[in-house]
Amino acid sequence: MFRLPVLVLLTLAVAFGIGGWSAAWTLKVTSGFGAIKLGSWSAYPKVQTASADPFAKAHRAGEGRILLGRAEGLVFTALTDQDGKPLSGRCSYTVSGTTPSSRFWTLRLTDTKGTPVTAPPQFPSSINSWNTLRNSDGAFTIQVAAQAMPGNWIRLDHPGNVALVLTLIDTPTAGSTGLVELDMPTVSMIGCDHA
Repeated sequence: MFRLPVLVLLTLAVAFGIGGWSAAWTLKVTSGFGAIKLGSWSAYPKVQTASADPFAKAHRAGEGRILLGRAEGLVFTALTDQDGKPLSGRCSYTVSGTTPSSRFWTLRLTDTKGTPVTAPPQFPSSINSWNTLRNSDGAFTIQVAAQAMPGNWIRLDHPGNVALVLTLIDTPTAGSTGLVELDMPTVSMIGCDHA
């Protein structure tokens, strides 16, 4: 007598459980389609636009973050160094080169889920275009390491893998169709002596 309702409830529980789990897993794996990749850096230029794909819209809604509109700027993320190795919080890196033209940019550290990695108050956990020392040609070198270094330095001392987030504000790059021709900074590993 109760066999049919129990089987229906079991079937629905399995279907909704697996469906919900697979949707959540898919949203964690990707921020959507249409990513551009430039060396170690990747960005989703359409993620905040009306033409964003359904996965990008769901990812944006699930995180509850307010993202930059296409006319406001563009966010690049590096999860690996130039050799394709994941960025470790126990290693040291050099970020060198130039950024695409923008009115202002910031470079900060996050964990792989996007949560900011903070440093103690007396140490820098980010750097921006206003306080970066540059060479005469406009290029810069930023050290990302646990130990203090001269020049541009961001403190990195984190137990897991990390990401570098480069945010370009008020940049013509965001509306450009030639994104694949941009020069992005190179992320090189110095070493992992304290790992």
